[in-house]
Amino acid sequence: MSEFIILIQGDAQRWESMSEADRAEIDAAHRTFRQRAGEAILASGELQGPRTAVTLRGGADGEPIAVDGPFTEAKEVVGGFYVIDVPDREAAVALASLLAEARHDHSGVQVQPLVDHSAEQRAEAEAREASAPVAG
Repeated sequence: MSEFIILIQGDAQRWESMSEADRAEIDAAHRTFRQRAGEAILASGELQGPRTAVTLRGGADGEPIAVDGPFTEAKEVVGGFYVIDVPDREAAVALASLLAEARHDHSGVQVQPLVDHSAEQRAEAEAREASAPVAG
């Protein structure tokens, strides 16, 4: 199995002014997605609007500086995500195509594989366990 992130992108102003019918269509597509994906969904979320974002950037002294808002000035912003565990890219794309945002002219869906760091994480956990004091 492989893990993929599905990023749901769109025009924040269009999302904010969306009709009830359009919102209902999107919500129905997400219900269908969740039903089909089932336990393959490892995490998901809808993000609050971009005005609530904080971006950290390296300052002149190398320390991070917090700036209100998203970093990019792009029209499209990430509005939500799913992390799924499916057999392959084709399965991830097939699931992502169920989302209404993949069909709307003001949004899109990006599917991207995650890097598998599980071996490193296991090694780090084993090292911590080996260096932990023995109770006795």
